[in-house]
Amino acid sequence: MALKISIGQYYAAASTVHALDARVKLWCVLTVLVAVFCTSNAAQLLLAAGFVAALLAIARVPAGRVVASVRPLMVFLAVLSLFNLLFVRTGEVVATLGPLSVTSGGITAAALYTARFALALVAGSLVMLTTTPTQLADAFDRMLSPLSRVGIPGHEIAMVFSLMMRFVPTLADETSAIIDAQSLRGGAFDEGGPVRRVRSIVPVVVALLASGLRHADGLSRALDARCYEGGAGRTHFHEQHLGAREVVAALVTAAFVALLALLGFLF
Repeated sequence: MALKISIGQYYAAASTVHALDARVKLWCVLTVLVAVFCTSNAAQLLLAAGFVAALLAIARVPAGRVVASVRPLMVFLAVLSLFNLLFVRTGEVVATLGPLSVTSGGITAAALYTARFALALVAGSLVMLTTTPTQLADAFDRMLSPLSRVGIPGHEIAMVFSLMMRFVPTLADETSAIIDAQSLRGGAFDEGGPVRRVRSIVPVVVALLASGLRHADGLSRALDARCYEGGAGRTHFHEQHLGAREVVAALVTAAFVALLALLGFLF
């Protein structure tokens, strides 16, 4: 049994988006996410969808890869849409099913919030698909470095984030191995009722926690043996620089936000 973990996996391609400085990429995407969540009409959603689609085309990331990256969160979108559809009571009643009723306001809310979250997921996955874990860690390190001046360990926080991303595929592989081992010993994960299935997962969770603690202990010993001292005097093999490409990306993002706000006033 293999667990396919596609969230956060880097997709190598020669594109302008891949070549952008990771810090600028993060700030631009965060700005786009905030703007997308502020959309309130169809014109704004169409503009946001076109902008995100253009980014994907420029990044040269296949649509199938993007869908695979956000597929595990599709269930959340479906549940969100269903809740808005059934429990929003504004507007006229369109259909009735027993005690439940669907209103025009519920349909609008279901479409609006689902579209918002879908665009946000695609835009967020674009950062992970076009930025290596090392670039992300370096970007977070530099962005959090001012916190060190007030006593907050910004570098250590960035390093924890980097290690977290590094060990996601490792723990996924170990989860697959543990499940296979339990299945060979007679463990059944897809039989019986919900209570039995939950109980069958407990040995897997315990073994996975033990494995995670073992990895953490080994990593701490390795850092200690190498006399690791956090961000003190740490240098980078690949220095990040801001250039004309990053300025253009910031201006395009600002133009998108301004046009989105204009559509909000017009409609």
